[in-house]
Order: sequence, then structure tokens, then C-alpha cells
Amino acid sequence: MSTPRHALTDAQFERIKELLPGKATDRGVTANDNRLFVDAILFVKKTGTPWRDTPERFGKWNSVYTRFNRWSKAGVWQRIAAELIEFDLEELQLDSTVVRAHQHAAGQKKRPPMTPRSDAHAAD
Repeated sequence: MSTPRHALTDAQFERIKELLPGKATDRGVTANDNRLFVDAILFVKKTGTPWRDTPERFGKWNSVYTRFNRWSKAGVWQRIAAELIEFDLEELQLDSTVVRAHQHAAGQKKRPPMTPRSDAHAAD
């Protein structure tokens, strides 16, 4: 079976599943749907869908948002990103041809050159 477009692959989920709250070894309630929840967040973030329009297959939108907010405050998403990131920032190179300045940084607007008055107009 293929992985849905906005979901983690099996290999990616295996790499992060121990970082997620709600494991059997954690205190409190054991989460049985961490994978579905992570897929819901990826769907919302990749599509730009408002929280209220989250598909029903992911559960109640407010529960998804509340859990997302709790995980954000606890730093879970930073740990997940650190695990899944696959490039080294030491090798990052920026090309200045794609770095744009703000429109106001270009200086003053150009005015057309002033034309000298002719003597004919001065005599009038």
C-alpha cells in the first residue's frame, strides 16, 4: 500500500515514534493514535487548511488543535524536526541573486530631468 501524499512514511515514523508523548512507558494516558495525529498535522500544515476544516478522519478539529498546541509548548515538534532533518546547515550556501531587498531599499524615486527655460518664455 502506498503512503498518502501528506503522511509520514513507515521509515520516518519509526525514527520519531520514541520522541512522541503518550508511549506506554510515559505517565498519564497512553496514546494509540500518534501516527494519525502526526499525519493530521502534516495535512494541515502542507495544505494550509484552517483547523476547523480538518478532515473528520483525523478526529475533532479542536482536539487536534489542542494537542498540537500542547506538543508545541512542550518542544515535541522541535525534537521531531531535528530527527527528520536530512541536511547539514554547515554546507548551506546562499546565492545573492535570489536574496531580494525591500522595495524601499532601492533609494529615492527618479524624477525626469528638468528642462531649462527658454528665453522666449522669459520675455512674455
